[in-house]
Amino acid sequence: RYREVSFGPTVEDRGVEGTRRGGKSLQKVNERLLEKNPAESLLFDVVLIATDSQQQSSRIISSTSHYGLEVGRFCFSSREDLVETLVVNNVQLFLSTDRDEALQVSQKGVLSALLGRQEAPSESLRVMLCGDAIVRPDCDPVPASRGAAQSFSARLGEMRGRFGVSGSPLSIVLVTSSGGSKSCGVALQTLRSRGLSVDEAYCLAGAPRGPILSLLRPHFLLGDGVIDLED
Repeated sequence: RYREVSFGPTVEDRGVEGTRRGGKSLQKVNERLLEKNPAESLLFDVVLIATDSQQQSSRIISSTSHYGLEVGRFCFSSREDLVETLVVNNVQLFLSTDRDEALQVSQKGVLSALLGRQEAPSESLRVMLCGDAIVRPDCDPVPASRGAAQSFSARLGEMRGRFGVSGSPLSIVLVTSSGGSKSCGVALQTLRSRGLSVDEAYCLAGAPRGPILSLLRPHFLLGDGVIDLED
């Protein structure tokens, strides 16, 4: 019951740095889950995918080792075969620093999100959910990955439920950009019906999302297409 999460594709240092920010937080969740139950099976399995030359493989492996990242699998793929590689490896969430790449993958039905470029805390994994896509799923700009988003969110809720109210290595935040408190309430009820309780909820009522993103510094945002966390 591992949750396959893919990072990539990249060999550039700036890309590995983005991978480091998210990867270390995923590792922290796994470590805490195994501390609670050594037989735990609901864990993140990290797959690093590179679309550059396989001749760069030693550099990629060296970079991940330098940053202390635990990678379950390394995959090398052409850009044309990227989606197929993700599907073959049963990847359930594709994280990238490349917006166009993430959008391409998402349109093929694989859940994708952009890694934030600003430094996010590594002691916990911060995931932001878009309440607007939950309240109005038909308005989702990338409907192909809607089912994948619901499935992955449910698994996140299951993981979050393994920990107490405080001191959790996994923090889930709900942000509803449009509508009032009623829309936020509907989103909360919908998530709870899927077994997911959030740590924080914010109703912006039409206010810009940028300031709250800068304040909370989530590692990635799910449920409203492929959103740049600096927007």
